[in-house]
Amino acid sequence: MSSRNSTLIPTRLFLALGWVPALALAQQAQPPVTSLPQITVQGQALSETATGPVQGYSAQRSATATKTDTPLIETAQSVTVVTRDQMVDQGATSIQEALGYAAGVRSDAYGVDSRSDGARVRGTEASTYLDGLRQAYGYYTSTTRTDPFTLERLEVLRGPSAMLYGQGSTGGVVNMVSKRPQEEFQGEAGIQYGSHGRKQAQLDITGPATADGKLLYRLVALKRDADTQVHHVPDDRSLVAPSLTYRPSAATSFTLQALWQEDKSGSTAQFMPWSAIQASPNGTIPTYRFLGEPDYDKYDSTRRSIGWLFEHQFNDNWSFSQGFRRARNEVDYFTHYADFFTDSGNWAVNPLDPSQVGRVQYGNTNKVRIDTLDQHLKGKVQTGIVKHELLLGFDWSNYNRESRSANGYNYINPYEPVYGDYVTPTLTDDARFKQRQTGIYLQDQMKIGQNWIVSAGLRHDRARTVSEGSPGDSDSATTKRFGLMYAADNGWSPYISYSESFTPVAGTPRNQDYVTYKPLRGEQWELGVKHQSRDGRSLFTASVYDLKEKNQLVQSAVDPTTQEQVGKTRTRGLELEWRGSPAANLDLIAHYNYINLDEKLEGIPKHQASAWAKYRFAIADVHGFSAGAGVRWMSKFTDGNAPETASVVLLDGLLAYETNKWRYALNVNNLTDKTYVATCLSRGDCWYGARRNIIASASYKF
Repeated sequence: MSSRNSTLIPTRLFLALGWVPALALAQQAQPPVTSLPQITVQGQALSETATGPVQGYSAQRSATATKTDTPLIETAQSVTVVTRDQMVDQGATSIQEALGYAAGVRSDAYGVDSRSDGARVRGTEASTYLDGLRQAYGYYTSTTRTDPFTLERLEVLRGPSAMLYGQGSTGGVVNMVSKRPQEEFQGEAGIQYGSHGRKQAQLDITGPATADGKLLYRLVALKRDADTQVHHVPDDRSLVAPSLTYRPSAATSFTLQALWQEDKSGSTAQFMPWSAIQASPNGTIPTYRFLGEPDYDKYDSTRRSIGWLFEHQFNDNWSFSQGFRRARNEVDYFTHYADFFTDSGNWAVNPLDPSQVGRVQYGNTNKVRIDTLDQHLKGKVQTGIVKHELLLGFDWSNYNRESRSANGYNYINPYEPVYGDYVTPTLTDDARFKQRQTGIYLQDQMKIGQNWIVSAGLRHDRARTVSEGSPGDSDSATTKRFGLMYAADNGWSPYISYSESFTPVAGTPRNQDYVTYKPLRGEQWELGVKHQSRDGRSLFTASVYDLKEKNQLVQSAVDPTTQEQVGKTRTRGLELEWRGSPAANLDLIAHYNYINLDEKLEGIPKHQASAWAKYRFAIADVHGFSAGAGVRWMSKFTDGNAPETASVVLLDGLLAYETNKWRYALNVNNLTDKTYVATCLSRGDCWYGARRNIIASASYKF
């Protein structure tokens, strides 16, 4: 078969299956041959689903690990669900902050970084998905940052996941679940005021658009004007996210989603050399120091996307689902950063003026187009004592990038900066880049008798990567996954699982415009046990894993705006996590990680732990008060020959008062305003962590 035909086949399949939602919706207008039996639902008003709201901190169900609505206690892989209640209580203003208490995650591996929410899961950078569709390719200049206010939940699948996603990293997948239209009318309007001049207004309103409830709507909007802990770096945002659900019958649902987001920011990452954070006659460089140019530096991004989520139930056993999104991202990134690599870890000094040090000037404009599709057929069959839940799926993605860039070099006094001494370099066209991937997968979740659960899956991917002027590369891979679990009647579920990863990488190595990156390949064995309380209000997970990967990306030691690949790496670790409500007025989260990384990877602390508790109480018979406290700890570590990154303990706090309509809260992260270094890298630079951040908020529900 020619390469041309092999490319056309998945495209034709995509076009053909793309008509399924339209055909299913059109069928609703025809007189039905049969009708579904009436179903009477009894129980709590709120019945949890894999994508819906969760009361408290402990979710019971998720679809991220299986693409089916599966109880977490029956999922043979580690999954953390950060609920909306947790994000609200902890005052999370970014995905980075929302993941601060998640097991297996280092959310601030690069300290406070206004450009990206990149999180490291089990030592490697996780792939980011939104509603099961990949959100970003390459590194941070390809998308905007997702705002937690737009999300219902945030889920971390730890370990390889290529069998379902094709493009999931070896470390895991971060899947963000959007807020969706709800059946009952509800609304929330709120304001925030906080550190660094933060002023924010937000709105979330949802409900039925028609009396028969066949049409539901939701509108999420946000406006923010803020600065950051680094001078001359703003954090402004405007966002509108409307969605509309059409349900012509109990068997069919079609949700249209759109997003317009515009951010005006800069780079809080100054790439400070090792010597900048060490004692010297001039002192250390403060955390607020800006080494760039106020009239030049910026990180402005715009994202426009539209897509849909479609579901159709043919009968009690068979259904079809499809998700599609078209996104257009534009990023203008202009920056200066410290020259830490000319003299490995030290300032590059101006030979004509020793008080001035070198800084690299970099300019880049990126225009990215991303189309993603994932669709699958689900079926339930039974063979003897074995109940099968089958999943047959096909996904497709198309990524295109056009960029222009420029480089320069100049000097500044980092202790007494005087701005304006720079020349604007001329942008030149970079090689255009394209990547297309198709994948087909089959999964079988088997329940044998009452207690045994077996999951198995197989997938085949084809990827085509082209950098302008080059013949392009084609890659293909077959990946698999297997899991075995015994779900005991007492709530304990021991399991063992094996999974693999295959991830084509968007982009080209430094100064190699016509050579593309090699795909990442990985595999993992995981052994664990889960326990869920009888009332479902708490979930405990313990796991150990052995994870191997080759061709992993790390930031270049020569040019921090690019990445390079390393050979084989190995990571082993232990993770413990508990989430739940041990008492009616108490919510609690706790986790501990131990990780033993290959020396080729960037430094990650071997030990991490965190705990967060929220207690509700009354004062003088007035109910609605709550107080929360959290602690985050990481051990000291060293990356290669870099200076040791000291251990650190950070405290967070919450005070809140809530009625049926109003909620007032005061959140403080890094309560003691501890100045700390998040990491020092062997290539020569260090990154400061986030200083104290105080946010006062008020919201009204209607």
